[in-house]
Amino acid sequence: MNKLYFSIFVLLTFFISNSNAGPLAYGICQTGCNALAVSCYAAAGFTFGTITAGAAIPAAIVSCNAALGVCMAGCIAAGFAPTL
Repeated sequence: MNKLYFSIFVLLTFFISNSNAGPLAYGICQTGCNALAVSCYAAAGFTFGTITAGAAIPAAIVSCNAALGVCMAGCIAAGFAPTL
């Protein structure tokens, strides 16, 4: 039985693929999203990272946060895509 499990383990290791720079691309994408969020906050007259959640959040900040969330969700594809 142990030989069977070992054989299955060896076969499964052949199916593991390496990603060359997927995590690096993900990090670069996240950095780009944050840079856009900083500029969005600056255009609205605020500093990124200083606004706390509450009822008095300006609509411009809410839209900046929504755009940041969409951008960061799009970075998931960059993390899964192996790049050279």
